[in-house]
Amino acid sequence: MEPIAAISTGNALSAIGILRISGEGCFDVCDRVFRPRNGRPFSRQNPREMVLGNLLDREGRTIDACLAVRFPGPRSYTGEDCAEFHCHGSPVVLDEGLRALFAAGARQADRGEFTKRAFLSGNLDLTQAEAVIDLIEAETVQAARSAAGQLGGALREPVEAVRGSLLDITSQFCAVVDYPDEDIEDLGREEILRTLEQAERTLSELLAAAHRGQLLRQGVPTVILGRPNAGKSSLLNALLGYDRAIVTAVAGTTRDTVEEKAVVGGVLLRLIDTAGIRDAEDEVERMGVERSRQAAARAELALLVLDGSQPLAGEDRQALAAARLAPRRLVLRNKIDLPQVLDSGSLEGERTLPLSARTGQGLDGLEAAVAELFPAGKTPPGRMLANARQAEAVSRALRFLRGAREALESGLTPDVVLTDAEGALNALGELTGRTLREDLTARIFERFCVGK
Repeated sequence: MEPIAAISTGNALSAIGILRISGEGCFDVCDRVFRPRNGRPFSRQNPREMVLGNLLDREGRTIDACLAVRFPGPRSYTGEDCAEFHCHGSPVVLDEGLRALFAAGARQADRGEFTKRAFLSGNLDLTQAEAVIDLIEAETVQAARSAAGQLGGALREPVEAVRGSLLDITSQFCAVVDYPDEDIEDLGREEILRTLEQAERTLSELLAAAHRGQLLRQGVPTVILGRPNAGKSSLLNALLGYDRAIVTAVAGTTRDTVEEKAVVGGVLLRLIDTAGIRDAEDEVERMGVERSRQAAARAELALLVLDGSQPLAGEDRQALAAARLAPRRLVLRNKIDLPQVLDSGSLEGERTLPLSARTGQGLDGLEAAVAELFPAGKTPPGRMLANARQAEAVSRALRFLRGAREALESGLTPDVVLTDAEGALNALGELTGRTLREDLTARIFERFCVGK
């Protein structure tokens, strides 16, 4: 494919900036814009070794002293000839270097085109390609570890194990049907059933962790509830580390939802500060209160803020009822820096945490509680489905597997079982980006002497 080039480190001012080029003839392009100090052309430099030299602009003038490295294909990220220039991080230098590469024969790379070429060359499957952007966008250590695991093949391994077992079934069946004169042993019903049951277990485990994987990547929708002046906005500001929401002594200051992200206990929370829940006095505030209840119904976690310096009121009970719409909740007894009046006994059965959003006292307990509610779990990093596309493909494969098993248990003919097994293979092929028919044909040819 034609050579493509791009700035891989963005256009912000930095100490180091990287230009990347890949494709057929890219080393010839590099020879035109880079002069190594050791006197040898760049195209003859040792692979995967940094070399010092001068980067030249379109007129052949030096614009930077930089390091360059070449990666001959197929042992490169893209699977084709590839090179990088590690320059000083001036946007002007990088822009001029990129223009020089264009003038020498490269074109501007499209979004994600280097990773797309890595996928097309077979260096990455689709799950690994998706993990690249997940790793770049990771906002927590857990999310980074998960993306790194998936990039390393942690998700591909169980999927490929399932695909391999299903290919054994389908290729054996096709071989028996297509080559009846060959001495090919047919698979027994119990062996097929065991294979289907094991594949079903593997995919069920992946699907069970899918929701947690998406929360890990996208963040846990978290609603902050409470009556006016309980300290909801103060809590939001404390978790963010800066004043995002307006905090006043006037009740009803927050009229609409305010959304921000914060890492709490190592977990990314998508925080939604809401209007104080009470019997509103005007139409705008009533709309805000209704949005608070709707946010609670959509949230995975509710943080109910109570004013510990005040007795429990009817408005607190309304807020508690809204918090109970979420699957998980924590009751926060705020303002512990003031004399305490709230009777926690009236909150029997609720997990209550004392804190002061104003001073920060008790926030460590909140972090520990959030980490406990959303643990990393025992699933190996990268073995959680990271998005809806992956979950849908696995779910569809699982439906086909269950159909194949039920058909086999009902005594239906093998071709019915085969149809469902091939449906599962198609779904898993979409997950990883593989093509089914080429794999199936190759498996048959490898197993039997078709060409004799």
